[in-house]
Amino acid sequence: MNDTDNSPANAAACVTLSHGDDAYRRLRSDVIACRLPPGVIVTEPELMAAYDIRKSSCRIALTRLAHEGFVRSRPRKGYQITPITLRDVEEVFQLRAQIEPLAARLAVGRVDLDTLRTLEAACRVPHPVLHLNDQIDVFMDANKAFHLEIAKACGNERLHRMLAGLLDEMSRLVALGFGVQKTKPEIKHDHNAMIDAFAEGDARRVETIARRHIETFQAMTLDKLYASLAETGAAIPVQNPGSWR
Repeated sequence: MNDTDNSPANAAACVTLSHGDDAYRRLRSDVIACRLPPGVIVTEPELMAAYDIRKSSCRIALTRLAHEGFVRSRPRKGYQITPITLRDVEEVFQLRAQIEPLAARLAVGRVDLDTLRTLEAACRVPHPVLHLNDQIDVFMDANKAFHLEIAKACGNERLHRMLAGLLDEMSRLVALGFGVQKTKPEIKHDHNAMIDAFAEGDARRVETIARRHIETFQAMTLDKLYASLAETGAAIPVQNPGSWR
């Protein structure tokens, strides 16, 4: 007996969900890349026009983004793209500094070194024909893939999921800081040093390099963020996003 529902109503619902998924991915990408700037108010009609999507797809996307904390409903106004706060910056890097060195240590002897070398090389490929913001997007995607490959190899699925979310949040910080300053992030030699330590099976060295890499990138990102804020005359709110009214 076939329990599959092939009714027109079910087919229409599946199409709506598919369009909603597409709208969600596009909006999420623009939120993370700060093409939809932190703190800005948007309305459903504006998003429907800008992304050429229907109301049902728009609402599916906004509901999912709100669940992830990327947008907030503003009654009678629309939706606010969640601001970036000083606490966000502190918490993202604080958590990364705790879980990523652990993931790296656990991945020793498990991670595929050839895959890591390929992903590391992708971080350095120049894309001169792309707009700078798109170059930053490409770099961050490759950088995220490098770090998640290590997290996947550690064998802890919860750690992998947590790090994936943190790296998305970090991408917003990078887009806001480096994008305004019109420069790409540089990872220098930490990735290759980490690969060498993996090849040698040196868990302590891998863990140390991972922690140093995060601390260095935090300092660099904060420097760009503050420079961008001074340049634009904006200010990062100091309150916790969850306490906003």
